[in-house]
Amino acid sequence: MIDQIRPSQLESWFQSVDAQPLVLDVREPHELALARVEEDGLEVLAIPMGVIPVRLAELDATRPIACLCHHGARSMQVAMFLQNRGFTQIANIAGGIDAWSAERNPGIARY
Repeated sequence: MIDQIRPSQLESWFQSVDAQPLVLDVREPHELALARVEEDGLEVLAIPMGVIPVRLAELDATRPIACLCHHGARSMQVAMFLQNRGFTQIANIAGGIDAWSAERNPGIARY
């Protein structure tokens, strides 16, 4: 099952998982240039959705991963892809970076 979490619920999800979670940002480089998540204590890895299959070895299937995109659709597709490849602790950040800006950090640009 893929958990659907809002950015404001991230800490709660982190506490419910077994290991240090990773935020996987699947947006394109030009999107990252506009708005980027950078928070102390939060590990973020940016891999564009289109190259996830060829870079899959960079991800640990036993580590909790919360997927992030602009609004939540692409990240949900990546979460399902990972789940189908044996990843067991997966979440989709519903609302994406747009909701992140609204709920967690209004300093992050909305686009």
